Amino acid sequence: MNWKWYLSDLKDVPKNGLKVFSCFSCGGGSTMGYKMAGCTVLGNVEIDPKMNMLYKKNHNPKYNFNMDIRKFKKLPDDKIPDELFDLDILDGSPPCSSFSMAGAREKGWGKKKKFREGQKEQTLDDLFFDFIDVVEKLKPKVVIAENVKGMISGNAKGYVREVIKRYKEAGYETQIFLLNAALMGVPQSRERVFFVSKRIDLHLPKVKMDFREKPIPYGEVEKQCKVKVGKPISQALRKWYFKTPAGLRLADVHPKGSFFSYRKLHPEKVAVTLTASTSGTHLHPKEPCGISDEAIIGLQSFPQDYDFMDQNVQYVCGMSVPPLMMKGVASEVIRQCFGKELAAHGNSKAENR
Repeated sequence: MNWKWYLSDLKDVPKNGLKVFSCFSCGGGSTMGYKMAGCTVLGNVEIDPKMNMLYKKNHNPKYNFNMDIRKFKKLPDDKIPDELFDLDILDGSPPCSSFSMAGAREKGWGKKKKFREGQKEQTLDDLFFDFIDVVEKLKPKVVIAENVKGMISGNAKGYVREVIKRYKEAGYETQIFLLNAALMGVPQSRERVFFVSKRIDLHLPKVKMDFREKPIPYGEVEKQCKVKVGKPISQALRKWYFKTPAGLRLADVHPKGSFFSYRKLHPEKVAVTLTASTSGTHLHPKEPCGISDEAIIGLQSFPQDYDFMDQNVQYVCGMSVPPLMMKGVASEVIRQCFGKELAAHGNSKAENR
């Protein structure tokens, strides 16, 4: 599927019979990736009511839990649908800003934080372990968890060892992959870590991940956009915008290194990581403006007909997993771990015709 696609395209994807449930679902970036890979996504857990509203609007989940993962994991078994105890894949992207390569990193570990939506404070470092508690409760065959590259860098490696240990205690063996979305059909250089954990008792094979698609430069995305530019930048930024060569940050030419979060895109190079922060942004390569919402949607490989309702497009996209990136990961896990099972599923369907 091309980076420019529509939710309506999903109806033509053949179903493989595998069932998925998503935690920390946000706007459903990973959900769309699983659907692209042929899975049935049963529903989600999402703490933020605004993001959950978007999820419901665009994905119409069968089972929807608008609550804290810590509340979900404590639900009595009879309050959880039986289907969720028979999952093929449990998906999750625990909030990861504590481990981002940008910002304070270690200084923020162990401290309570809250997002701009006014959610209650949470110790973000702990949420991965809360997610594994859900894994232990539901016992899916495979678990796929996405997180930032910073998790496997520096002192955070100790945290990762604890994650792997906790997965093993829950009955899962874990593999870790560092992948770049730019090599997976997404027109954006976005490195992310994926934890692929398989139930030990099922003796599933080790998974291999090797993506080598040709990177897509920003100019190719803009060519297919009807709207080329976004909002004009402020006067304070304009002076430095015109002094900054395409491909560099404004901070690279500013004598004090100011405006670090603003980058002027290069039409012949892949766009850098799209963040959720709306205080810094990707700038158009030729005009003193941001890039259009249409371009942002394309960079994140979101569907062109996604209904953002009244939410900020960059925030939703930046908070989400690029659908095409998750499609790549899910497709390989499905092929390598469920291949024989899917073949049997296909033969069974043929016999019942």
